[in-house]
Amino acid sequence: MECVYLSEARHLGGVKVFLRFNTGESGEVDLGKIVRRYEIAKPLRDPARFAQFHLDSWPTLAWDCGFDIAPESLYSMVTGKKEPEK
Repeated sequence: MECVYLSEARHLGGVKVFLRFNTGESGEVDLGKIVRRYEIAKPLRDPARFAQFHLDSWPTLAWDCGFDIAPESLYSMVTGKKEPEK
């Protein structure tokens, strides 16, 4: 399996993000369910705080409150595939 990582992330408003992966694939994802599901993500229910994400050193989508989402999970949400095709 090719290692999947994020090469770009842009806030689209609310809890929506545009993501581009090292595979060249890209798309939009609504992270509302995830933000509501986890207590550590509670600060991100504020749209202004949500918009302050960054790509960390892995690179993973991360926030200063300590919450992050693995690129493999985001890849699956965006593409509907578990892993990139070879």
